[in-house]
Amino acid sequence: MRFMVLGGGLAGVPTAWYLHQSGHEVTLIDRAPALAAEGSHANGAILHAGNAEPWNSPAVVGQLLRWIGREDSPLLLRPGQLPNLAFWGLRFLWHSRAAPYRFGLEVNTRLAVYSRQCMEELAANTGDGWDRAQRGSLKVCRSQRSLDEVLGGVETLRELGVAVEELDRTRVLAHEPALADGADDVLGGVYFPEDQSGDPCQFCRRLGARLEAGGAQVELGTSIQRLERDGARVTAVVTDRGRFTADRFVIATGVDAPQLVAPLGLRLPIRAVKGYAATIPTHGHADAPRLPVIDDDRKVVMAPLGNRLRVAGMAEFAGHDRTIHRHRVDAVVRTALAALPAFAGRVDDAEIEPWACLRPLMVDGRPLIGSTPLENLYLNTGAGHLGWTIAAGAGRLAADLACGQSPEIDPSGLLYERQAN
Repeated sequence: MRFMVLGGGLAGVPTAWYLHQSGHEVTLIDRAPALAAEGSHANGAILHAGNAEPWNSPAVVGQLLRWIGREDSPLLLRPGQLPNLAFWGLRFLWHSRAAPYRFGLEVNTRLAVYSRQCMEELAANTGDGWDRAQRGSLKVCRSQRSLDEVLGGVETLRELGVAVEELDRTRVLAHEPALADGADDVLGGVYFPEDQSGDPCQFCRRLGARLEAGGAQVELGTSIQRLERDGARVTAVVTDRGRFTADRFVIATGVDAPQLVAPLGLRLPIRAVKGYAATIPTHGHADAPRLPVIDDDRKVVMAPLGNRLRVAGMAEFAGHDRTIHRHRVDAVVRTALAALPAFAGRVDDAEIEPWACLRPLMVDGRPLIGSTPLENLYLNTGAGHLGWTIAAGAGRLAADLACGQSPEIDPSGLLYERQAN
């Protein structure tokens, strides 16, 4: 069977890999000159099954409303986006209620745990070269409210298959001594021993190279203009480099998926959320962190990548504006390095690499994977902040559903059909 996968990031590349491994003819298309050049290029770099909760938690919704228009806030809703988010926002609020939120947590965590298993297979095929580390991750709490919330969710995570250890302040610093100089307000935290980290861009490119070497067709620098339809089937993808045909098509184009399928009569309740990141050379300094760290109160993450440190944070509802606002990047860096004063004193601002990308957020906080009302069109999009965490598992699940194989996990809660509920 001939498959066309649209999108060359963390959703598209693993999907194409698994389809090709199942014996199908695969063509992967992306508009950028290299794989993982946009939303998958420089994210937080942590694969963390213990942090797979939907964004629309009751706490986040309250913060979002308080932070409307505040440039210094970790979660920014630009006032100009309010009309675009009106109906979608009401549904977002509906899914922030306790029962839908808990269901979303269960669904996302199930996929994240499965993805961790799938990553072992993919890592064996990509080899070294993407700064993979399997040291676990650390969530740090600086307020009693944060600590109570985090510890209150420990048993739920264990029930969902996530290994987690409760830590007091002393054990937090024992796990990550680099935090000691900036730990006056650290109260405690949790450690996720099975989490890992790595460079998602280099992972994508290495897996893509193996995919192409195995005989798949990878068409980069190819902009998708539209999908052609005949009745209940998609017949071709029209690009600026010609027309491509296939038997089945998988949409993995992130925030651009809704616009791409809208002319076919499909509506995807996905909105773009901009995230900011920076990559900082560590030059081997011993006071750089050894573990990935999630700072729960400051809303930033830090992940060592070999001789670099990736810091990420902020979430911004700004439509499809891809502008890298340096003051927002600087705010992320400043907030993250406040926890590492010894290392911060060694950082050369001129060496910091800024980044911003758009993440596709589904209205219910869960990815959208599987079939559509068109009989040969499939989806793998809507991962939001979980793109790296679920990349391997979502790719395997999307491939299995697209080629008619029985999936290894229950896809309930991830399918297109849920929009009717």
